[in-house]
Parts: sequence; structure tokens; C-alpha cells
Amino acid sequence: MTEFFGSWNQGPQEEDGEEEVVESVETITTTTTRTRTIPKSSSTKTTTMTTPAKLYGRELSTYDEVDVDELLSKLTQEELTMLAKEVDPDDNFLPPSQRNNYACEKDPTGPLNRKKLIEHINKQALETPDRPEVKPFVPGVVRGKKWIPPPPPEKVRDAEEQITIDLGDEYEQALGTASQEEIIDLAAILGFHSMMNQDQYHASLLNKGQPVGLGWDGITKATKPKVFPMDPPNDTDPDETIARVQQNDQKLTDLNWNNIKNISDEKFEKLFEALKSNSHVEVLSLVNVGLTDRTAGALADALRHNTALRVLSVETNFISPPALVQLVRALLHTNTVEEFRASNQRSQVLGNKIEMEITQLVEQNPTLLRLGLHLEYSDARHRVASHLQRNIDRIRQQRRSQNSA
Repeated sequence: MTEFFGSWNQGPQEEDGEEEVVESVETITTTTTRTRTIPKSSSTKTTTMTTPAKLYGRELSTYDEVDVDELLSKLTQEELTMLAKEVDPDDNFLPPSQRNNYACEKDPTGPLNRKKLIEHINKQALETPDRPEVKPFVPGVVRGKKWIPPPPPEKVRDAEEQITIDLGDEYEQALGTASQEEIIDLAAILGFHSMMNQDQYHASLLNKGQPVGLGWDGITKATKPKVFPMDPPNDTDPDETIARVQQNDQKLTDLNWNNIKNISDEKFEKLFEALKSNSHVEVLSLVNVGLTDRTAGALADALRHNTALRVLSVETNFISPPALVQLVRALLHTNTVEEFRASNQRSQVLGNKIEMEITQLVEQNPTLLRLGLHLEYSDARHRVASHLQRNIDRIRQQRRSQNSA
């Protein structure tokens, strides 16, 4: 044992008290720290002892060199089974039969039959009686202690009482004499969805009148889903419509190829080539027809020459973002397309560069009124929405001036 002592000479600092630390280190078993404080009039000695942890009377360091495999080899099968029941290894690589304490000693009756096992489990569940209730259920009778919410804090109550809105005498009188149905309709118009249930909201929008018995505390009952018939398949003949477009048929103003499968690229090219000189087709719907970048390029070329198309829909196809940019750029040459829809393509995310390029092209288009395209960035959405609204306002103003003239 080695001890270190500080100076015991009392100097000028003795008046305020002096703290002296004496350390004692025992290299094998014990580490002792002694702290001695010498005040002006008394002496105090504090000793703290720390003892290493032990297992079965021995220190843990003595088990570092123990060979576990050698000890396990000396155990019998019964002792290994008892040890396995006491130890639960947390190892996901071991099978479950070796990680739990349950050991099935029954012999297998045959191969596993999952269907029979499920039937047996269901049979056992149905035959097992339910646990009897301590207190039987009686409608309208509360079993046990009813939970009562605690009152809100005084600060919250004071804040709620201080919130007042001055709507004016006219609005106060109108709201004061309004019926519950009228207030529900007003909440639906203003978009206060949390103030009403779904039946009340849809009844207000459709102007059907509020359901009987559904007030503010009404409960919406489950309604059976309505069965709507399947949409009939599109029986449009592509070859016939291509011939009519080539002949510039006056009666063909709405061309719908939606959901027609296995249309070859040659037919698309013939259709788009005929659209260049056609002056009667105003609506072109090509939804879910398998358009690719090659056919989209031919469509963009046709849009540069066509002067009659007003609505174009190419949703749910395999058009890449660069090809979408070509289509939007081609709309600048026609100046007749008012609605363009191209969402749900091969690439769900266009990217910032493509969205900004589409935004700049839309801002240069003076006739586009509706754009069906998913834009991820808020800047692009805001700029496109603002420009489309300006186009709508300008066209409305032109129509008003023409009607007044």
C-alpha cells in the first residue's frame, strides 16, 4: 500500500478551512479513497470503499480464462436439458425450438397438414366456452366506475371566455334566428368538415336537405356501398376513325381511343399525320393506350400544325418527362388547346429542372386554361395556377366585351 499525504503546515489559509485528499490504492482487491477536511475548530474524516462485483464468491476476472466448451462437454444430457430451460438465448439465427423453454416430447403423428390444423384450431375455439362475466351486461347500466374527465385549467377557461368575435348586428341577427339545418349548410359551404358528419356534408353540397334525426350530435350509420355497372369496353374502331380523320369528316369532333389495347405505332403515326390537316376534331382522348416517347414525338409534331384541337388527354401512358416537355412546347404553336392532361406517366416524379421548364412554357401560353399534370414543387404549382387564372380572367373579359358590343 502506498499513501500520498499533502502538507500539514497550517498557513494563512487555515482560517477558511482546508481540504486535503488522501488516496490509497490497493492493487488487487480494494480501492479506498479518503477525504479529510480540516476546518478551523473541528476535524472530520470520510472514507469511501468500493468492492468489485463477485460471482459465487469469486471475482469476475477469474472467469475470463474459463473454457466454456470444456465445461459443457463434462455435463450429461439431463444437465444440458436443465441448463437449456434456464437460458433463453437472444439469437434470431437459432430455430424457435431451441430458443424457448417448451419441449414437445410427443411423437409426430404424420406430415403437417395446414388445412386440418386450422380446422382443428377453429373447432377448439368454438367448443371452448367463454369466460363467465363477473357482472352480466344490461343495456343502459354502466358496469364499473364511469370515467369523468377532469375540469380544464383556469387559464384555459379564462382564455375561452375572453375570445369573442364581433360580427355586426346584421350577421348576429341572421345567425341567431338561423335553424340548425341552415347552420350546417353554412358550415359545409365554408369547409368546416369537423363540425358535421359525412351525410350532412354531402347533403349540403347536393342540396338534398338534411337527413332526419342528424343534428350536431347525430351518429352516421353505415350505408351499403352502391353497385355501379362496369363501364362498357371501348368499341371504337381505330382503322375507321383514322379514315374519317384523313377525310376530314365534319361529324367527327370527339375522338376517344381510351383503354384500347394493342394499338400499333403505325396506327398512331397515321392518326397524328392525319391530324395535321384536320380542322374538325376538337377533343382527342388517348388515355391508357400505351403511348411511348416515339409516338409522343409524332403527336407533338402534329400539334404544331393542327389549328382545331381544344382538349388533349394523354394520361396513364409511358411518356417520359422530356417527351412531356416537347408536348407542352408544341402547344405554343397551335394557340388553340385550352385543356391538356398528361398525369400518371411512366415517371411519377418529373424533377425540378423539368417542372421549371414546363412552368416557363405554360407562362408563355396565352390560351391554356387547364393543366392536368402533377407538379411536386410549390413554386411551380403557384406560378402555373396564377398564369392559368390570368388566362381565364382575360378570356372572360373578352367574352363580356363581345356580348356587350
